[in-house]
Order: sequence, then structure tokens, then C-alpha cells
Amino acid sequence: MDTLDIAFAEARRYLASLDTRPVASRGSPADILAGLPARFPPQGMAAADVVRAIAAAAEPGLTANAGGRFFAWVKGGALPAALATDMMCSAWDQNVVLASTSPAGAVLEALAGQFLLEALRLPADASYAFVTGCQMAHATALAAARHGVLADKGWDVEAKGLQGAPAIRVLANAHHHSSVTRALRLLGLGSDCIVPLGGDEPGRVSVDALRRALADAPEMATIVVLNAGDLNIGASDDFATLCPMAQSAGAWVHVDGAFGLWANASQRLASQVAGIDLADSWATDGHKWLNTPYDCGMAITRHPEAHIAAMRMTAAYVSTGGPVRDPMDFTPEWSRRARALPALAALMELGRDGLAAMIERCCDHAAAIYDGIVGLEGAVGIARPTLNQGLVRFDTRKGDNISDAVIAAVNASGEAFVSGGNWDGERVMRISVCGWNTSDNDVARTVAAVGAALKRLDS
Repeated sequence: MDTLDIAFAEARRYLASLDTRPVASRGSPADILAGLPARFPPQGMAAADVVRAIAAAAEPGLTANAGGRFFAWVKGGALPAALATDMMCSAWDQNVVLASTSPAGAVLEALAGQFLLEALRLPADASYAFVTGCQMAHATALAAARHGVLADKGWDVEAKGLQGAPAIRVLANAHHHSSVTRALRLLGLGSDCIVPLGGDEPGRVSVDALRRALADAPEMATIVVLNAGDLNIGASDDFATLCPMAQSAGAWVHVDGAFGLWANASQRLASQVAGIDLADSWATDGHKWLNTPYDCGMAITRHPEAHIAAMRMTAAYVSTGGPVRDPMDFTPEWSRRARALPALAALMELGRDGLAAMIERCCDHAAAIYDGIVGLEGAVGIARPTLNQGLVRFDTRKGDNISDAVIAAVNASGEAFVSGGNWDGERVMRISVCGWNTSDNDVARTVAAVGAALKRLDS
């Protein structure tokens, strides 16, 4: 059997098992390593034997996050067209850094970017970059923001760096994701530049909080970071009000839309992120709500000149400047696979109606899981999903919080996989639904698994 045939057979076997295999992995590190050489082998192995050995080694350590009952963190699965295209990308092995290194990759990435902007209803002339994930999307977009706010102060940060530069403050939603903080560290701004902003509503920046912060140092170079989809409760900021307010004060507005930005693709849900198109930059993930394979993130800016200034590099041996967009002008990577192509495949497979339906279906399933669990004795509803994120706490009859124990029991059962978090000083279960293939039956099985865990723990 050809080596690729073996790999495809193993992939098909895994996908066929998703509905019946335990969602959580069951193997220990020793189990995973048991069938592999303990030391670098002195002689090489046949390619077919290598593929079989690695497939066997991985089996006990695989989680079924590609299936319909994985609700931990914020992970999607992989749509059939996106998965198949990703396999072709590996076989083609293109370095899509320049149009000259991969004409097919560059041309199709440009089409993917066009479709992406249309799907998310963002400005048609915005620039975009396909990167590894939202972490690097933040770094890319915030590099453009750094350029923009310092250029406004007469400082060329790409030439002069940050030593001696005007200080930058970042007014950020107090519930901002840690990937924003790390992006600011990577960009040399440091975490101390962040001024957290709160408000009267959980997870949202208030108008008064932003107004006071902007007035506190009106001459200072300022970036405002807002949320589209809080990690715990799915809340989004009031972009229609806050974006113009910040921009009128000379600030650059960046949106963390790792998953929440995709709500703008749904007519039903778009009101929750109304005005999001007014921002200056956005960061999101394809491997969350677009359901592409890992790894695919997107950075988008309405200021292509700042984006290019922050990213562009030149060398005597590099052929640039032709009629086709060079991806390297917009991304921090020199070597990069054709990661835009699975995103293009997903967008083509879904279309506008299918994308909206998938997003809305996930939200409906999240609400159904929440409602089903809250109806169980011992479950306390904390935040019903407005998008696809919800929070539940579990108490014994004596009032002890057993949320972590319930999570562990559900995951150990193999019926579903969920994760925990903190909210108002209490441990809670997070419900996150991003998978394209989650079904009503998956919802019922998950609620039943939680019910069984509660009975065992509080009997």
C-alpha cells in the first residue's frame, strides 16, 4: 500500500470513529511513546512503517475535538472541503510568501481574502493576512496600530524602534484575552501599557469608562482594544458608540474577534456586534467558527498602508511588485504554507447562507445545552449564552461548589469534553459550541452525561 494511502486510511478511520470514541484522550505519555524508538534510530525506517508507527502512537493521545461533543475552550472541527484542501496543501508544499514562489497560492489567497471580507461584512478595501492563529493576528494588527499611532506623532518606529519613542497606552476591555497581552509584549510595548476598562455590564466597556480614560491623557498615543465575544459569556462591546468616540480622540481601535467577529456574518446575530465594521483592525480565527483545520488566523486592517509599513521587508534576491499581491507584505512570516486555501474552501463550501446557518446552529446548541443542564438538580445557571458561550456552576445539597469534579467526571466518561473557569470568584463550567457537526443528539448526550455525573457526586 502506498504511504499516502496508509495516511488517508488512518485519517478516515479516525473521522469515522468520532461519534463512538471517547471525546477525551485516554492514553498516558508512556502509552503514546511505547511503540516508538526510545533513541534516535541508527538506521532509517521504511516510510510506510513510520506512518503506521506514528498513527498507532498517537491513537491513545488523540482528543475528538473534531467531533460534535467537544465543548472545551473555543474549538471548531474541520469542514470536509477545508480538511481535504489542507491535505492537498501539504502535498503541494508551497511557500506562499511571494507571488513568484507560488503563483497559485498567492492568487487563491487573494480570493480567500476577498471572500473573507465579504463574509464578515468588513470594508472591501481592508488589508488582510492569514497567519497561524489569533495570537499572531493580534501581533500583526497591533504592529500596524503601533505604526499608525506613532506615525501620527511623527515617529518612524520601523526605522527608529521604540527607544526614545513617544509612549503608547492601550485602553483595553478588562476582560481582554491574554493573547492580546502577549502580542503587546512581543511588540515591545509591555503589559504595563494596558489600562483595563470596565463598565456596568459584565464583559463590556462603558461609555463613561472610555471617555474618562481618553480624557486622562489626551495627547498620548493610544490604542483601544475592544472585545467581540467575551471568552466566558460571549459579551461584545458597543462598537457603534465606542469606535467613533475613540477615533475622534485620535486612537486606533482594535477588535479581538477570535470567534465573536463571525457573528457579523449572521443577520440574526449581527446586532450583537453592531458597528464592528467601524474599527481600525480586527483579529480572528478560522479554526474556531469557520471550522478550518489548524492553524489559521486572520488579521485585518482598514489601513493597508500602516499594515504594509509594519510588515514589509525587502532583499536583493526577492522578486516583488508584480500584479499579484505578495502575501509577505502583510504577514510576519517568511516561510508559510498555503493556509489561506482551507479557509477559501470552507467559505466556498458554506456560502453566505451556510455560514450564517452554521453560526446560528452553534448558538442554538449552546443555549440548549445550558438549558438542559440548568434543569438538573444541583446546577446553577450563571450566564445563558447570547452567542455560543455559557457558564454553569454545580453545588452539592450542602452548598459546596463541585464544578471541577463534575467537569472531571464528564470528561472521564468520554461522552463529552468541557472545560472550567472562574467567574466572580467561583469555579464554573464553560460551555463553548463551535463545531459544524454538533447535533441535537450530541446536545442530549452531553446533558445526560452531566446529569449522571451530578448524581454520582452528590448521592
